[in-house]
Amino acid sequence: MVGVVRLPRVFHCPPAPHIPFCPSSPRQPCRRLFLSVSEALFTSHISRSSVSQQGATSATTTTFLTALVFNGAVFAAEIIVFTLLRPYFKPIYEPRTVHPIENQRVRPFDGGLFSWPIALFKADYRDIERVNGPDAYLFVRFLRMMIRVLLPIWIISWAVLLPLTSVNNSVAGKTGLDLFTFGNVSPYNQPRYAGHLVCAYLFTFWIYWNIRREMSHFVTIRQLHLVDSKHSRSSQANTILVTGIPAKFLSEKALAQLYSHLPGGVKKVWLNRNLKDLPAVYDRRLSACNKLESAETNLIRTALKIRNKKLKSGEKVDDAYNDNPDQAERDVALAEKLVPKDKRPTHRLPPSFLPFSLPFVGEKVDTIEWARNEIVTCTTLLREAHADGNGETSHEDLPVQTYPPLSSAFITFKKQIAAHMAYRTLTHHDPYRMADRYLEVSPQDVIWGNLAMNPYEKRVRKVISYAATAALIIFWAIPVAFVGIVSNIQGLCVRESWLAWLCKIPSPVIGIIQGILPAVLLAVLNMLLPIVLRMLGSFEGIPTRTGLELSLMTRFFIFQVIHSFLIVTLSSGIIAALPSILQNPSSIATLLASYLPQASTFFLTYIVLQGLSGVAGGFLSIVQLVLYYVKLVLLGSTPRSIYNIKFGPRTVAWGTLFPSITLLTVITFGYSIISPIINGLSVAAFFLFYLLYKYLFLYQYTQPPQLDTGGLFFPRAIQHVFVGLYVQQVCLCALFFLAQNASGKQAAVPEGALMVVLILLTAGYHSIINESYGPLISALPLSIADKTAADPDEPVSGDAHASTSAGASNGKQWKATKGDAVTDPDREGEEQELDDYYFQKLEDGAPDYGFAHPAVSRPQRIVWIPDDSDAWANVSDDGAAEVEGGGRRRGLGPAEVEVNSSQGISATTEGTKMDSKGHLEVFEAPVDVDKF
Repeated sequence: MVGVVRLPRVFHCPPAPHIPFCPSSPRQPCRRLFLSVSEALFTSHISRSSVSQQGATSATTTTFLTALVFNGAVFAAEIIVFTLLRPYFKPIYEPRTVHPIENQRVRPFDGGLFSWPIALFKADYRDIERVNGPDAYLFVRFLRMMIRVLLPIWIISWAVLLPLTSVNNSVAGKTGLDLFTFGNVSPYNQPRYAGHLVCAYLFTFWIYWNIRREMSHFVTIRQLHLVDSKHSRSSQANTILVTGIPAKFLSEKALAQLYSHLPGGVKKVWLNRNLKDLPAVYDRRLSACNKLESAETNLIRTALKIRNKKLKSGEKVDDAYNDNPDQAERDVALAEKLVPKDKRPTHRLPPSFLPFSLPFVGEKVDTIEWARNEIVTCTTLLREAHADGNGETSHEDLPVQTYPPLSSAFITFKKQIAAHMAYRTLTHHDPYRMADRYLEVSPQDVIWGNLAMNPYEKRVRKVISYAATAALIIFWAIPVAFVGIVSNIQGLCVRESWLAWLCKIPSPVIGIIQGILPAVLLAVLNMLLPIVLRMLGSFEGIPTRTGLELSLMTRFFIFQVIHSFLIVTLSSGIIAALPSILQNPSSIATLLASYLPQASTFFLTYIVLQGLSGVAGGFLSIVQLVLYYVKLVLLGSTPRSIYNIKFGPRTVAWGTLFPSITLLTVITFGYSIISPIINGLSVAAFFLFYLLYKYLFLYQYTQPPQLDTGGLFFPRAIQHVFVGLYVQQVCLCALFFLAQNASGKQAAVPEGALMVVLILLTAGYHSIINESYGPLISALPLSIADKTAADPDEPVSGDAHASTSAGASNGKQWKATKGDAVTDPDREGEEQELDDYYFQKLEDGAPDYGFAHPAVSRPQRIVWIPDDSDAWANVSDDGAAEVEGGGRRRGLGPAEVEVNSSQGISATTEGTKMDSKGHLEVFEAPVDVDKF
């Protein structure tokens, strides 16, 4: 929900002093606008999580109850709709159960139409680790931990603190939910603060125990993941990325010798090279393959439309087949006979001065012929580059190399423990040289453009990146204030004469500007924030996508806590107390102690909103449901696009998901003593989130194993828990010291002093946790080195292929593999040599390309064309597809496969069909899905 902020009358203050940079005039419009902007900056603070100061100051018991009823109704309605739709829309609500790839398919959800909540509750959340890896499992485990932490806190706080603050105790002006807050303790009942102090200590030590328990569990899960037999044999588990390598070691031989002292030695060195325009050529070939698939599909659909039109008019069709069925079977020019030249797919090339094409501008070309020529041209360029890039190199010949190495390399070891030792070992004697090392990096996780930075440049960029993040956090209020001003534009045009022209705008337009435009602007701001933070992380030089998400998690959490919690809480207390402070400035301490807890009522509504409407919306996924069918209609033009829409992996962005949950943790901890009502609501919210994400990670989401960090987001979430503890304890400490008795003296100084002690205890425990578990978070200890999978002495037959991107260690070169040929049914048994330079093959037969750049290791992606043979066949009584005169008929799709193959382009019709009406059906994954 987006809050639209209007300036409260309490801020219509007396005239302000003259603003030096504003021109003096009787009306002083510039000064008045400055005041308006200042008011907006102070009062219209809206965060990504829909937290606003206006809500914080205006949320009362009535609004809370209204929000509870409304969100409860929305929750019930959306859950009912989900219950009715779920059995009939499996591709949306349970896509993992219908996935065409067997090892990605899961057992169907056995919940009945109305009994599914019970079945979901009973489902074992530990299955998530098997289905989606440690990251997803530990996220759900975090939700489960929060339920266990808050459950006793809820019971004890409601049993002790609620009566402590409300029974025989009242403060003037406190009604409704405010009766149960810290601020309702009467000046005559100050000893009751001892109950809050005891609960704070009790709850804190309970949280300590849970943190230690969960960190121990995390370390166990991570180490089991690292030594898993399948994982420990992969290149990812046995490789480190080293950056900042000096020129002396920029050769395979030098790096292999440097790391030869580690157990088992080096298996392969992959120097990252300046490939110049090769990545662009590779992208051109992929784009041409996409264009060829689209054009071939349109060609087949056009041929069927022409045939159907002839059938309607009674004309003779299929002359191309009827002359000679055997000849038609081999006819590579069948498309020319079935589709006139003016009906073939065409497009315009971009003008020479533009990177993109324009309608009616540029040369018009036949799309199929152009794409074929483009693919052949790019493949030739990549083959030539591969031939130039092979061979052993040394640092002496760096100036003459066609593709010189960058200052980074991937080093694959024969033993997994050697990679972890290399990660922890001090490598070079000069400052910053080879100091940045990265473990558990997968090729799909690499940001190739960030591998060339020298160590000094990276550190300067890091300082700039975090300075920009701090500035963004500080000045984020400016665009938000503008949104607040736009939402109150009608009031501004009345107050400011120079804006009077706005009042002449028709009322419907004003309504749109005030009602719709602010919400749109705010949505755009919220959408841009994670993008900007990711860009800052990338600018910093982080070389992996998972590292980028880890960085985003920290930055976004800081932003959320400051903007969505701290500023809202503090400013709401100041806003509520401002009239009394202006009348009696000396009472500021007492007034803030009384008014600060009032913001808790708003946060109660926020927890209700997230726990009810947010969870129900996650189950229903109405946007996903609508987009699924919209995409199929608008974008489902090729077999590959349909496969991606139906079966493409749905993933989550951990960098934004985790902070949104840990923000709820901080809010709950911050108010668990001040306003204990929040504890019960948070238990319910975390329980519902637990059920939601258990369902999503078991039956909907697919987290790629190559992008799994092994649970590294979890310890960062634990750090966020400590932030919640600090917030709680600092706030309580301040409130204790501000509390005054009836005579105006500080009455809770001992409680405040003991809170200082608790803060120091928390800081000490935080340090102990970091020091004890920190070294265990990333690298494997020697004590479990024997649990890792042993590297075989000799590679499996056919798997010993060397690297292209690095040139080959020990002088070996990669060879194009055979047997990865097109799997078209009409070419069964045929072998085609592809430019497929893989490092080894895994146990399941999937190719492992190591850390060679895709531009110099991947083959041409197989063009996926629909098989339309059934659409063209005359079906006899026994169901056999025949042509007149006998013989098996083949459609235009297989014929186009032959044409492409004759030009050296790999293509197939396997796994997809097109019927006589031009409808596509996909029932298998692309044949080269494991390579792209």
